[in-house]
Amino acid sequence: MTGAPVAAIDCGTNSTRVLIARGGPDGALQELDRRMVITRLGAGVDARRALDGAAVERTLDVLRGFRRAMDDAGVERVRASGTSAVRDAANGDEFLAAAAEVVGAQVELLSGDDEGRMAFGGATADLDPADGPFLVVDIGGGSTEFIVGTTEPEGLVSVDVGCVRLTERFLHSDPPQPEELSAAISVTLAHLDDVARDLPATREARQLVGLAGTVTTVAAVELGLPEYDRERTHHFRLTRAAAEDVFRTLATEARADRIHNPGLEEARADVIVGGCCVLVAAMRFFEAHELLVSEADLLDGLARSLLV
Repeated sequence: MTGAPVAAIDCGTNSTRVLIARGGPDGALQELDRRMVITRLGAGVDARRALDGAAVERTLDVLRGFRRAMDDAGVERVRASGTSAVRDAANGDEFLAAAAEVVGAQVELLSGDDEGRMAFGGATADLDPADGPFLVVDIGGGSTEFIVGTTEPEGLVSVDVGCVRLTERFLHSDPPQPEELSAAISVTLAHLDDVARDLPATREARQLVGLAGTVTTVAAVELGLPEYDRERTHHFRLTRAAAEDVFRTLATEARADRIHNPGLEEARADVIVGGCCVLVAAMRFFEAHELLVSEADLLDGLARSLLV
């Protein structure tokens, strides 16, 4: 391994994450530490257009822990970002300033395009270009990015559907009522019509690649993992039939029952159905028989940008 460690931080709508890594002699990313905490920074942002004070403090507290881990690892360079929730919030700049003070580095406000490009780079770095072009679907808490390309992004669209946003807008019952689920999927499909119109190359992609917590959780539930195992979920091939089956199971259970599904983290249980609405809608719309699950995503793209 070569060079001092670097760190990438993502302050997302649903979770706050850090990746500490260094570059290897072969150009590979050598992971030293990777952490994810569900902080729900974007709770209520869709309705209030402002970050909640308690959510901000939860996130800053997690960032303080990340800063200690970075210090322990000898990190010299950091790239930190805020995404959908911060973009939508009137007080987003205040959060970015407070987070920068904790992290000790500027926290960038990534546009949907920037977010998508970084996620594409992270997800496709270890894929065979011969299997492309790829359609990368990054399902976040507040937005979902669709990026198409083979070795570089050739086009991308960011739309305002995500696991937190759909849950807060439509899924108010426990378990969700059929009409609530139908509304969430219908809104997602309407956005997908826009994606296909604005980015026709999405129809030509040979491989659908899915990123972020919704996708990896559905894979973990399908595998029945009693504990999170990145090695098992990374590059797992999730069939459409399996995704639909997990969706039906989770959507018809009350939260109190849903949390007992192996592979489902309790803190994600109240928004996973909203995320599933995006996932199954995308697989239906693009007529994908399977999706390649990737644990490498925006964080990996941010870390790689520090090693260039």
